[in-house]
Amino acid sequence: MSVDKDALIKPRLLRGFRDYLPEQVIARQKMIATIREIYERYGFVPLDTPAMEYTETLLGKYGEESSKQIFRFVDLEGNDVALRFDLTVPLARVVAQYQDLPRPFRRYQVGPVWRFDKPDPGRFREFIQFDLDTVGSDSMAADAEILSGICDTMEALGIERFRVRCSNRKILNALIAFADVDSRRATHVFRVIDKIDRIGREGVRQELTRGRVDASGDVIPGLGLDERAVSRIMEFLSIAGATRAEVLDAIDELFHGIPGARQGIDELRRIDEYLTALDISEEKVVFDVSIARGLDYYTGPIFETILLDAPEFGAVFSGGRYDGLVERFLGEKIPATGASIGVDRLLAALLKLGVVALRPSTAQVLVTVMEPDRMVEYQKITRQLRLAGINAELYLGPERSIRKQLKYADRQQIPVAVIVGPDEFARHEVSIKDLREGLRRQGEVSERSAWLKARFGQVTVPRDKMLDVIREILGQDARGVRG
Repeated sequence: MSVDKDALIKPRLLRGFRDYLPEQVIARQKMIATIREIYERYGFVPLDTPAMEYTETLLGKYGEESSKQIFRFVDLEGNDVALRFDLTVPLARVVAQYQDLPRPFRRYQVGPVWRFDKPDPGRFREFIQFDLDTVGSDSMAADAEILSGICDTMEALGIERFRVRCSNRKILNALIAFADVDSRRATHVFRVIDKIDRIGREGVRQELTRGRVDASGDVIPGLGLDERAVSRIMEFLSIAGATRAEVLDAIDELFHGIPGARQGIDELRRIDEYLTALDISEEKVVFDVSIARGLDYYTGPIFETILLDAPEFGAVFSGGRYDGLVERFLGEKIPATGASIGVDRLLAALLKLGVVALRPSTAQVLVTVMEPDRMVEYQKITRQLRLAGINAELYLGPERSIRKQLKYADRQQIPVAVIVGPDEFARHEVSIKDLREGLRRQGEVSERSAWLKARFGQVTVPRDKMLDVIREILGQDARGVRG
């Protein structure tokens, strides 16, 4: 049968989107499982919300740029709808809509969000976020718990060198008064300050004044602030200290008498007290006045996490307090705080750091097929492995050569193969082959492991000993659970 090539559809992706192939999805799922375990250890509960909301739900005081980034359209029923750009605004809608939810409401959520960003390397228009939030508590202990959760999550993922940087929007608002800048320009000033890690102090100064030309040759217009205002802003950005308390003392001295500064400083002092009680070190969580965060709904403490050995990935786990977000739905102030992981960005960083590795298969064992007419027996063997909690794949390809089947297992990084041919069937045995480069077990090598290794990674055993030997190779306990 001939194929009309002109009728074929070209396989292609929309600009700014990407496919995730199995090895990437497997790594991401394992990372998400680790994060979920930490969140649930803190007592957070899962929530899921639709990808699409009424546009009026999503539009609000979240920042001019965010409004421009919304995927918005009219559906077939004539509704003005949009894809969510984060998970926080839908959470605020849920809290307002289901008023019988407990207060505080402590939830986590993982899912895709969409932003019509300019696609860049590593930046896509669809990406996964993983949030944890506490709604209904105005205690700074709630913010400290979020910070503690960030630290525990980073450590659980195997990241040793990270830093969580904190500031406070009330302190930044005090900066606007200190610099004598029109409050209507505050958002623009914060947006420039938030770029300091990327463009440096001189770049910030230029954008606050006359503008600059970036690396690509694009002209970035300046805000046109006068020299006195810029000088005061730069003085503020120079604040540093060996401890969190020293940073707060310096802010207190600089902003003495400035309205609003005291509340922001006191909030961070309480957070410092709680972090000390939680044994969160000064190296892990620091107070950094240059943190501004882009979204306009933040009202108090704000924080972001960077990887010290991969700073080029920017903030990977960020958030803050947003006490006014639910209010636009209910008309009453509901305090809230939380943080969000950019899952794909963090995964890319972990891959670069070598903390995680890509594997193309979830299988731990490949059951090879030497005699297709005995497929029922091979299926029974595979079933036995699966019931024992061992991930097993039955080879269903066309190859009958054991060498080629083992090559397939090697490509899929499946560590163990079960081989059963005429001789094994006759003796009710199985041959088990360790396909890894030696037995990479931690700790002491047991006598049985040494014996297996001495047999060059392959051993033939009675069928009823198959599970014991495979568990030994994989390093599992008698229940088939990873040790």
